[in-house]
Amino acid sequence: MSIPSFEALPLAAPLQRALRENEYRVPSPIQAQAIPPLLEGRDLLGCAQTGTGKTAAFVLPTLQRLEASARRVKRGCMRCLVLTPTRELAVQVAESFSKYGKHQRFSLATVYGGVSQGPQVKALARGLDVLVATPGRLLDLKEQGHLDLGEVEVFILDEADRMLDMGFINDIRRIVREIPAERQTLFFSATMSAEITRLAATMLTEPVSVNITPSTTTAEKIEHSICFLRKADKAALLLSLVQQQREAEDEGLTLVFSKTKHGASRLARNLDRDGIRADAIHGNKSQAARQRSLEKFRTGRTRVLVATDVAARGIDVKNIGLVINYDLPNEAESYVHRIGRTARAGAEGRALSFCAEDEFGCLRDIEKLIRQEISVYDDHAQHAVDVADAYARAKQSKSSGNGRSQGRSPRGGNGSRGRRGGYRGNGARSRSRSGSVR
Repeated sequence: MSIPSFEALPLAAPLQRALRENEYRVPSPIQAQAIPPLLEGRDLLGCAQTGTGKTAAFVLPTLQRLEASARRVKRGCMRCLVLTPTRELAVQVAESFSKYGKHQRFSLATVYGGVSQGPQVKALARGLDVLVATPGRLLDLKEQGHLDLGEVEVFILDEADRMLDMGFINDIRRIVREIPAERQTLFFSATMSAEITRLAATMLTEPVSVNITPSTTTAEKIEHSICFLRKADKAALLLSLVQQQREAEDEGLTLVFSKTKHGASRLARNLDRDGIRADAIHGNKSQAARQRSLEKFRTGRTRVLVATDVAARGIDVKNIGLVINYDLPNEAESYVHRIGRTARAGAEGRALSFCAEDEFGCLRDIEKLIRQEISVYDDHAQHAVDVADAYARAKQSKSSGNGRSQGRSPRGGNGSRGRRGGYRGNGARSRSRSGSVR
């Protein structure tokens, strides 16, 4: 569907004013395809990668509905319920409602764990137009008698695949049983596995399907490469890359992913010690501390944020120019979501991932998932030719063992030798004069 501008959409004047103030002019593909049927009250099944403008695609029609039909909500009830997998994402979604609805009158609250429930209970007591919640705290408050799901008109499930990864499937089913059958349901997921499809089928009625990009590919404007090195050299390469990013003032912020909470804290401390303003965000930190860290990162007071996968989908920060996977994720799909923190909303970005010899299995799973070989970035002092060659041999051996011809990738491309003699995947990136991947 071709929507030339937001002004062409039948959105109320307060919404149009907020869009103009935020300089939003042309809808992204998911916004152009999702907003018109949602304004008609249709159910929707949306498959879209992070950073595509998905949040606005459901926030704007919901605010339009609230603007068109204001009504009093009973104590403990809400008209719109948005479920998110993490508290960071809940805060992000609530901020979007506030941003786009700044010229409307509506009530909004968030409910999530890790903080005192007192203010949340107080907000629920007034009755709400919009509640953004994580499943665990929502059910906890319901069991205590503080909320009632019987007046929900619009139910939005965001990041459904992440919900399932985190074990919330039974909580979601319990919540769905409590909300009215007559409702508008919006179901969003970055991936569309068989389990996700089955869950959606139990919740949606004759939905419009919107599939913006294949669920297992990386965003087109992200240049992502792999760095083969020894584990002991990771810290030195991280410092070198972060320093390059800092010296290139127009290159934006840096987000680093660590496998463990303690590792994230250690990396942030080491970078601080070396003169790089860094902070860490992970599950051991209080919600207030996490929000402070995110705000400092968002405003640029902290140039580097080190995170665990808890933040992979909860960080929506503009101007992240570089994502570094210090540790490769155990779950291949997390790779897509991690590097999706850059190149947000049509911008360009880059991602570099470190791979030591004990991470070959993780890299193979990632390349299988995204159906491409990741190019090798070897223009750094820590590049280990023997590690790169060992990965090439391991992959070649695995391919030949599966009945494939020697040296062929699953898509038929042959690996080649880089100028340093190390293995290079297809489509190696060009380099700027500073040595950073462009």
